[in-house]
Amino acid sequence: MSDAPTVVLERDGDVGIVRLNRPDRLNAVTYPMLDLIAATLRQAVDEGARAILLTGEGRAFCSGADLSGRGGDALLDPGESLRRHYNPMMRTFADLPVPIVTAINGPAAGAGASIALGGDIVVMARSAYLLLAFANIGLVPDAGGTWLIAKAAGRAKVLEMALLGEKLPADQALDAGLVTRVVDDEALMDTALDYARRLAAKPTVALGLIRKQVAAALSGTFEQTLEIEASHQSIAGRTEDFQEGVAAFLQKRQPAFRGK
Repeated sequence: MSDAPTVVLERDGDVGIVRLNRPDRLNAVTYPMLDLIAATLRQAVDEGARAILLTGEGRAFCSGADLSGRGGDALLDPGESLRRHYNPMMRTFADLPVPIVTAINGPAAGAGASIALGGDIVVMARSAYLLLAFANIGLVPDAGGTWLIAKAAGRAKVLEMALLGEKLPADQALDAGLVTRVVDDEALMDTALDYARRLAAKPTVALGLIRKQVAAALSGTFEQTLEIEASHQSIAGRTEDFQEGVAAFLQKRQPAFRGK
């Protein structure tokens, strides 16, 4: 067994690059790895990252749960494993105060599809595919996949994917509204990193609020959304970046946001 960390954090300026690092297992996740993904995302923010790029090492993004070795909780009830490991990891995605770009470099199956689609900007290699394989082994979608796909693509698409358990190619994922952009494989990382760098240069507090605002709008009422917008605008209006943005606009120059 390799002693290499299963999740790796690197820096590119203000971008934290997180790599799933079990290429020999197609980046299949174990319970400890799920916990480490969450911890690494938080670490990136704690160390000052203003945007995160998440991708997989090797030829897959993530093949889902490692059914052959799930760590110390191998005998855990599947529902409890979600509550203890998968759900906290996906909540970490949702709660981060900075935007996330995911670069789907290969197959994203099972929970791997949920992780891939958890990004705010999702860039997909042309050869990659999404797969909700749960029904093929007698389980149901998890890690938020039901919500993520239903909200983005609608009832018909999520039922097709979940009931049939068939691969969804990149171009069809784009047509369904599940991903932001599909690019040739060799252009994937450059394209995703460009997105992440652009996001990292923007007003960080405002972007974090936008993430939460959109998530709330997907489940809330119009009136609730109006109130959330007003509350968030009060917060954004007190930031240094707002002052810089206004000054730059009046002075007809490019703003230099600092994420404060």
